[in-house]
Amino acid sequence: MDIDALAEAARDLLLVAPADFVAERTARQRAARQDDRDLATAIGKLRKPAPAAWVVDLLAHDGALDEAVDLGPTIRDAQASADPQQIAVLRRQRSGVVAALAQAGADLASDAGHAAAPAVLDQVRATIEAAMADPHAGAAVRSGLLVRPLESAGFDDVDLDGALAVPDAVPDAWSGSGADPIPITSARRTTKPSRASRPEPEPEPEPEPDPEPARDTAADRRAARQAETAARAESRDADAALDRAETELDAAEQRRAQLQRDLDAATAEVARLELARDDAEAASDRARDLLAAARQHRRDLGR
Repeated sequence: MDIDALAEAARDLLLVAPADFVAERTARQRAARQDDRDLATAIGKLRKPAPAAWVVDLLAHDGALDEAVDLGPTIRDAQASADPQQIAVLRRQRSGVVAALAQAGADLASDAGHAAAPAVLDQVRATIEAAMADPHAGAAVRSGLLVRPLESAGFDDVDLDGALAVPDAVPDAWSGSGADPIPITSARRTTKPSRASRPEPEPEPEPEPDPEPARDTAADRRAARQAETAARAESRDADAALDRAETELDAAEQRRAQLQRDLDAATAEVARLELARDDAEAASDRARDLLAAARQHRRDLGR
């Protein structure tokens, strides 16, 4: 199976709005079946993206995520050097970049005819922050193959399980990072920059003390992980069930259309046969009239 061909097909397909995904996937699967049945089968198994993942894929296709992902190593280096002043500046810059990208994503979704809800944009922001915190998440987000949103949990690696449509096409997007992820502390956002805006350089602020890390127990973290894994599994199952239902609905609609065509053809055939019957009856009536006239003529001659 050609992974590059599948990844290319997936990238194109993931730019389709989630509401139209199943129908478009079916059409592309049928088109691919003529040349490559294995590729067609793989296309048919591609998962529909969550709305936030779709918005992030639109941004990746637009090349809008490079600046955000490239900022990640700088922030991680500042974290490692424990320079509070530099960290404060970079966090402000990160907040501006994330806000600008979320607005750009909202604009792209609106241009595509599907406005993104506030909750979806929150997930978009969380996904971009995760991409800045973990280089492997950054590779996943940049790939344009995202099917679910991401989230950074403090210093833990970003969970990329089931995040990509074609994982083998993005070898750099493996869980586990050579660099330490940075903790994400989202600043309060009161304004939304325009689509093309980028944060302006700011003067060096006074050093700000880092917030004290939240205290957490290993048991709490395990419980939270288990709950998140269970919720994600339920979400995947629900997505798969919805995909199957939409595929079955599409097949039923096609069957209904075929039956309607068959009914129309049968109706036309009945009308043709009825016309032929009427013509035959008319011919029969004419023949009887001619026979009766001939008999009468013969009787008249015999008198």
